[in-house]
Amino acid sequence: MSNKPTPLIRPLRAGDRAEWADLWFDYLAYYETSVADKVYGVTFDRLLSQDAHEFNALVAEVDGRLVGLTHYLFHRHAWKVENVCYLQDLYARADCRGTGVGRALIQAVYNAADANGTPAVYWMTQDFNTTARQLYDRIAVKTPFIKYARR
Repeated sequence: MSNKPTPLIRPLRAGDRAEWADLWFDYLAYYETSVADKVYGVTFDRLLSQDAHEFNALVAEVDGRLVGLTHYLFHRHAWKVENVCYLQDLYARADCRGTGVGRALIQAVYNAADANGTPAVYWMTQDFNTTARQLYDRIAVKTPFIKYARR
């Protein structure tokens, strides 16, 4: 039996803004990037929107403290009739990695996708994200696609 607390996975709430912003800041810093302050506000509002075409957010909570987050989006796909789910952001606090937070957040996205009739879930990560990739290799299939971005 493990003495690690089981994270509570729940939807993001309006009262989570400060803790969510801290988590997202740390997530962006991990990838050596940042966004303007305005983006924090717009993104948070989008995450709380009830619009089916907007992003969704789940957080992991342990002992009343947010320790992880995920942002995901359902969207159309030209190769499928049903929508697909893009898991854009996934982050667990450094002191909570290896405790099941990331796995629980991904499973919650899988569950949300299933409930939405969206069986396909995909995400990307950078090749240097070795700790997370160890988890991803156990619960998902690595695809051969390479991402390109506009110059």
